[in-house]
Amino acid sequence: MRGWLPLTLGLLAVVIGAVWTVQGLGYVSGSVMTDEKIWAVIGPLVTAAGLVVIWLGLRSRRR
Repeated sequence: MRGWLPLTLGLLAVVIGAVWTVQGLGYVSGSVMTDEKIWAVIGPLVTAAGLVVIWLGLRSRRR
């Protein structure tokens, strides 16, 4: 079971970051975050953090 939590949290962060990015760029409407450029900056940062967490989770599973 070791490594499942980081993988799950990392995947969740990647998905949330991607949604925030497309909302910030204005591709998804119907939200207060639509066309707010700050979310187009925060989204990729969250996505990158999620990828790092996934990578660390995969590393811990190999040991």
